[in-house]
Amino acid sequence: MKALDIETVQAFVLVADLSSFTRAAEAMDSTQAAVSLKIKRLEDGLGRRLFERTPRRVRLTAAGETFLERARTLIAAHGNALDAFSVERRRLAVGISDHAVGGELPLVLQRVKRAEPGLVLEMHVGSSRDLLASFDNGALDAVIVQGHDAGRRGGEVLLSESFGWMAARDFVHRPGEPLPLAGQSDICGMRNMGVSALDQSGIPWTEVFVGGGVGTIAAAVSAGLAIAVLGRRVAPKDCVDVGPALGLPPLPTRELVLYASMSDPAARQSLKTLAAAIRSTAA
Repeated sequence: MKALDIETVQAFVLVADLSSFTRAAEAMDSTQAAVSLKIKRLEDGLGRRLFERTPRRVRLTAAGETFLERARTLIAAHGNALDAFSVERRRLAVGISDHAVGGELPLVLQRVKRAEPGLVLEMHVGSSRDLLASFDNGALDAVIVQGHDAGRRGGEVLLSESFGWMAARDFVHRPGEPLPLAGQSDICGMRNMGVSALDQSGIPWTEVFVGGGVGTIAAAVSAGLAIAVLGRRVAPKDCVDVGPALGLPPLPTRELVLYASMSDPAARQSLKTLAAAIRSTAA
């Protein structure tokens, strides 16, 4: 058997982590066809099928599971060898809206760390408005925010986010009573989106829970305390959209947008990996 090609092994690990040939290609700044060819050559060289492919999903075979940790070890050793004479590690300060990832943030960060072991990722989570202000004054290298600033140009759209009136499966709303809402402060775009839709439809509401982030709002919703406007992609798995059942107004979609200011090729490549990891949460 020939020696393993490191880029081919990196492609294998990215496909495994992102569960997608398309997302792996984005992270590598390549094409899906090129990544597929790399995996085919790797499988031929190993004499094992590493992935099960269907139109809707990609998953590791038993042989792929066995090879994955060894592949990670190889990539880490390769990175350590390249870092032998590095003066300093790459550092990237990124802001991300707490509505952009929600409970999947640890998974996204893990995927980026595995793909970019030499990167020090400084992550700031907050409201889109605050993050954009920090980006504009140079405190952040890049931000990933809800794209509701019509006057801002130049960002890369990562995905289109749809929202729902999310509640616990056993949530009960008594007719005639104001709709109990959970939200963040009045600067939160998602809260204002929901309140505006209710006001325009003449539906009474009352705020019963004010959280400090999507995590606390999601907890209140899961506990059955209130309804909240949340992205379907990041809403708690044990919740459902009660909008149709309660006759609530439809909510608009919003784009998730990446804004970046740096020109360093290595930093921009790291951003591609982060963007691909976030896109993979929509699969």
